[in-house]
Amino acid sequence: MCRNLTKYAVIFFFLALSGLIFLLRNIHTVENWNCHTISTLYQLQSRIQSSFIPVNLPPFYHNRTFCSHLGQKPSPEDEVEERYLLDSISWPGPPSHSSPPTLRQTSDPVHSLFAILPSKEGREWHVGDQLEVLVQMHDFLGRPKRYGGDFLLARLHSPELGAGVAGKVVDHRNGFYSALFPLLWEGSAQVEVVMVHSSEAVAVLRRLREERPDRVFFKSLFRLGFLSETTVCNMCLPPDQPLCNYTDLYTGEPWYCYKPKMLSCDTRINHAKGGYLKHLITNKEALLFQSGVNIKVHIYPSGTHKISVQPQRDKAEEENSSINPEDTQLGASGYYYEDSWRPLGGATMRQFNQSSAVAQCLQNKVINMYGDSTVRQWFEYLIAFVPDLKEFDLHSPKNVGPFMAVDSTHNILVRYRCHGPPIRFTTVMSSELRYISNELDGLAGGSDTVVVLSIWAHFSTFPVEVYIRRLRHIRRALVRLLDRAPETLVVIRSANLQALDQEVSLYNSDWFSLQLDVVLRAMFKGLNVLLVDAWQMTAAHHHPHALHPPPAIVKNMIDTLLSYVCPDNTKSQK
Repeated sequence: MCRNLTKYAVIFFFLALSGLIFLLRNIHTVENWNCHTISTLYQLQSRIQSSFIPVNLPPFYHNRTFCSHLGQKPSPEDEVEERYLLDSISWPGPPSHSSPPTLRQTSDPVHSLFAILPSKEGREWHVGDQLEVLVQMHDFLGRPKRYGGDFLLARLHSPELGAGVAGKVVDHRNGFYSALFPLLWEGSAQVEVVMVHSSEAVAVLRRLREERPDRVFFKSLFRLGFLSETTVCNMCLPPDQPLCNYTDLYTGEPWYCYKPKMLSCDTRINHAKGGYLKHLITNKEALLFQSGVNIKVHIYPSGTHKISVQPQRDKAEEENSSINPEDTQLGASGYYYEDSWRPLGGATMRQFNQSSAVAQCLQNKVINMYGDSTVRQWFEYLIAFVPDLKEFDLHSPKNVGPFMAVDSTHNILVRYRCHGPPIRFTTVMSSELRYISNELDGLAGGSDTVVVLSIWAHFSTFPVEVYIRRLRHIRRALVRLLDRAPETLVVIRSANLQALDQEVSLYNSDWFSLQLDVVLRAMFKGLNVLLVDAWQMTAAHHHPHALHPPPAIVKNMIDTLLSYVCPDNTKSQK
C-alpha cells in the first residue's frame, strides 16, 4: 500500500511540475484567466519561490579590492588625483599589537583632560587672537596614551552671546592634541572638547569600510503579471550567482542585483533599502562603541575652561580683518553670534526672517535640488515657510520624491529629486532612479537657475574610491553646465554631524562623514561653486547633533543659500 502511495506521489509531483513549466512558458495566456485561477496559481508560485530563496543573505567575500574593478577604468590623471585624495584623508592608527588591546588599554575620555595654554601676548586674549588648547588622552587605567588617532571635536562657545565656533584639531600622534580657535567675539567664551571615537574604534570603522561594503544591503522587486520575486542588490556583489547588470550607460556607475530565479532582468520594478547586516564586530570590539562611555563623551579641563576676550588691539581695523578663513591653522569658515551664522569669507550674510523676503529673492528662479534627505529638508523648509509656494502633487512616495513646488505669483519653481543608488530610502520606482550627473546634463542653466547638491550620507559604507568616482562624474557634469551657462548658481551642501550610538556608528559614523567631507571639498575646490558648510554649522551650534539638523540650524543654512542667490542687496531683511 505504501509503495503504491509513493508511486502515485511521484507521478503527481511530475505532473504538477510539468504543469508549472507549461504555465511559465505560456505566461501571457495565463494572464487572461479568471481572477480565481490566477489567485490559486499565485499562491502555488509563492510557495515554490520561497523554496528557492535562501534564508540567509549570500556570503560576502572579504576582499579589499572587490569594488575597485567596477565602473569605468580611471584615466592616469584620475588615478593620480585619487591617490592624492586618499593620502589627504589618511588617519593614524594604533600600533600593531601581537593581540588586540583590551578596553582598559583604549582611550577613555573620563581619564583624559585638556588645558587652555597661556596667551602669547600675556594673560589677556583679544579679538583676532588665536586660542590654543592642549588635550592629553589617557586610557581606562589612567595611563597617558602614547599614540594618536582619536577622533575629537572641539568648540568654543558663549551661551550668553549665542556665539560658537568649531575648533581645528591637530593630532600630534603621541597622545597629545591641539585644538585651535579664532577669537571672533568680545566677551565670555568657554571651551568644549568631545571624544567621538577612540583610535581603536576608528581602526574598526576603517576595516568595516574597506572589507564590508555590503553591511547595508538593498533589494529590488521584479514582477511580470502575477509572478514576482525580490532579490538582493548592491554596488558590489560577489559573482557566485547570476547577476543583473544595471550599470549606468552614461556614467558607468555600477549597480547589480541577483538575477531572479524565474523572471528576466528587465522586469525590475523598484529599488529599496533592504536592511543592515548585524554581528559585524566581535564582542571585544563592541566594547569600543558604548554610548556614554566612549562615543561622543566630553573631556573635562584640568583647570578653567573659560576665558574673557577683550576688544581687538588695533581698533582702527575691522573686527575680523586679522582672521584669514583660508588659514589652515584656524580652519573656521564661519561662526555663530546671536544664534546667527556669520561667514568669514564670501557673500555677506543676510537674515531672511519673513516669507516675503524669501519670495522676493527667489522670484523668477528655478531651484533644482538633488541628493539625499538632508537637502530634501531644505525643500520642506521652503514650502513650509513661504505660503505662496505650493507643492504640486506628483503622487510621489512620502520622503522619497520627486517633489515640485510652484509659486505662480512670484514665478518660482522648486524641485527635489533623490540621487541614484546607493540611496537608502524606502521604495523608489526604478524609472525614478536618476544619477545627478545625468540630471545636470539635462539642464539648460542660466541666471535664473539654481542648483543645490547634497550627496554624502549614503556613501559611508563604501570604500572612499566609490565616492570619489561619483563626485568625479558630478564634477564633469557641472563643468559642462557652467561652460554652456556660466551664470548658473551652483551650491553644495557639506556633510553634517549626527547623533551616534553603537549601531549608527558602524554604518554612519561622523568619522565616515568627515572623510567624505574632506574629499568633497578638495574635489570641488577651484570650481565656480559655493559651499554651505553644514559640518561647521552643526559643530559650532549648541543644539545636539542630528542627521537632520533642527530648524534653527536649517534656517541659517537657508539664509546662507539665499545670500548666495541674492548677493547684491546686503541690507538685512527684518
